Amino acid sequence: MTFLFDIGRVLLDFNFEASLARLFPDGDSNLAARMDRLLDRKDEFEAGRIDTDAYIAWAIEVIGSPVTPAEFRHAWQQIFTPNEPMWACVRKLAGEGHRLILFSNTNGIHCPWVFEEFPEFDLFAAGVLSFETGFIKPEPEIYHYAIDTHGLVPADTLYIDDLPQNIATGRELGFRCWQYDLNDHASFETWLAENLKSKI
Repeated sequence: MTFLFDIGRVLLDFNFEASLARLFPDGDSNLAARMDRLLDRKDEFEAGRIDTDAYIAWAIEVIGSPVTPAEFRHAWQQIFTPNEPMWACVRKLAGEGHRLILFSNTNGIHCPWVFEEFPEFDLFAAGVLSFETGFIKPEPEIYHYAIDTHGLVPADTLYIDDLPQNIATGRELGFRCWQYDLNDHASFETWLAENLKSKI
């Protein structure tokens, strides 16, 4: 069976704000507004519609402190915590011979760094990464890109994502979907067992 896995809040939890806040000037009364402005363009960046260096230069201007591009990259990367229950599941699925594909909104700062930082991403046979496609979930185009590139049959593909809008597009296109909740991994395991059993 083929699986599509989102990365953020499925395989890795993340917290942009805690990591990026250290870059802003001490006592910045506009911190919340600046942070919102910084993250408002994240989707555009993750869709590959802004060059990485251009986004970093713009972000440093928004931050308003003497941050170097290297310091910004480091803070942008240090946001992740592995979701160990899901990684245990991934190891089991890979060991059983299932095809695992990443399907994630991400960007040129996180990739390929995240794959080097967390070597178990090697368990995935391939990846559909938003910044490489020019599209971003929940846009249907990135789902069609995944289908066409990897020869997916949606009805035979299990898709796991944490965001309802992404799951909604997946369901419209016929994928077997689960909206994942980091705080309720047990429900995912129940759904997974039922779906694997139905293929026996």
